[in-house]
Amino acid sequence: MAKIPHRLYLTEDQMPRQWYNLRADMKEQPDPLIHPGTHEPLPVEALYPIFCEQLAQQELDTTTRYFDIPEPVLDMYKLYRPSPLCRAYNLEKALDTPAKIYYKFEGNNTSGSHKLNSAIAQAYYAKAQGLKGLTTETGAGQWGTALSEACAYFDLDLKVFMVKVSYEQKPYRKAVMQTFGANVTPSPSNTTETGRAILAADPTTGGSLGCAISEAVEVATTTEGYRYVLGSVLNQVLLHQSIIGLESKQAMEMLDEYPDIVIGCAGGGSNLGGLIAPFMQDKLTGKADPRIIAVEPASCPSFTRGKYAYDFCDTGHVTPLARMYTLGNGFMPAANHAGGLRYHGMSPILSKLYHDGYMEAVSAKQTDVFEAAVQFAKLETILPAPESSHAIRCAIDEALKCKQTGEAKTILFGLTGTGYFDMSAYEAFHSGTMTSHVPTDEELAVGFATLPQVD
Repeated sequence: MAKIPHRLYLTEDQMPRQWYNLRADMKEQPDPLIHPGTHEPLPVEALYPIFCEQLAQQELDTTTRYFDIPEPVLDMYKLYRPSPLCRAYNLEKALDTPAKIYYKFEGNNTSGSHKLNSAIAQAYYAKAQGLKGLTTETGAGQWGTALSEACAYFDLDLKVFMVKVSYEQKPYRKAVMQTFGANVTPSPSNTTETGRAILAADPTTGGSLGCAISEAVEVATTTEGYRYVLGSVLNQVLLHQSIIGLESKQAMEMLDEYPDIVIGCAGGGSNLGGLIAPFMQDKLTGKADPRIIAVEPASCPSFTRGKYAYDFCDTGHVTPLARMYTLGNGFMPAANHAGGLRYHGMSPILSKLYHDGYMEAVSAKQTDVFEAAVQFAKLETILPAPESSHAIRCAIDEALKCKQTGEAKTILFGLTGTGYFDMSAYEAFHSGTMTSHVPTDEELAVGFATLPQVD
């Protein structure tokens, strides 16, 4: 048999033309979004003041298995997709493992991440609805950059609220977003009622994704012709990101391969949900039984130490309630360098699957994650984002287990993007000044105390 290539690219003609809706095959559905006052399930019309109408419909759809990808979205996808499926031969050799390690690399675009897959879709639906612009939040900046690109392409205005600690750690992300025409504000800010209230309570706060979401939603719902869009967590986002997994599965089939283990980093769930979608479909329908592992920061352990409960998706309590694994909307994560993995909750879809035992979750300390990132960079010549490096850490650990047992398992992980805007983090790791904060039970209790009381 011929050696499997280091990188396999599908052709444009082979790229999927539909997104896959994982909920259509789930035996039990995630609990519905509910009104924070009445606790009644929200009808789709209640989401129209926040989201574009087509996106709101995708958000609540539990039966449509496949959605056609609109042609204008496909046209922009073709600028950077299909993305490569790569074989980590050098890493395998260095680990002396019988395991085969594959990764799906999503960093070949200006945003440097998978986030563009949903940004294009959401901007397209906003333009099709005749809107003037969008508001959003961003943590590490990949989502803000991706949406800036998409809004520039579809000629939409964009207002971005960037988590303050990331805004300060990664100033060049702001410059990239501005290049594409976005207005970028560090969050919490004095430009919104929510931001002013948060700053009044804690003037020194570094912010959180929950804070930034509150500000973005407030601006969207009070500005004519604007709607809010989110880069993770939501059902619609996992739908759009399914193209990652669909391409991965198709490429592996061409190689006559199938993963025993699928690994993704987990913050809100966008890349993880997208990567695992078709493999989870096989698991749900009994066609195969891969292990699926979510990897999160030990500093923000929604899955591994959170509670499965209804919670606000934001800190300012302006969003509906979603049942998910959460640390509480008031949880303020440590200023770790994986800015995209600082959200207090987790996708309702992934939360339900985890709760029902279809997937596993582990947490990783920041210094251990960067140790894996450096090893991977030296061997595979890609500088990984801190978020992606959580998946790398787990993939290495699983490959070393194979070395001990002699099992030649096939491992697939998601390399969500590049780390070229994260050099202060790499510098901190190399200088020995990087720390690995793990919240105490007492610290987590502060966040849990903010959970709403839902019968």
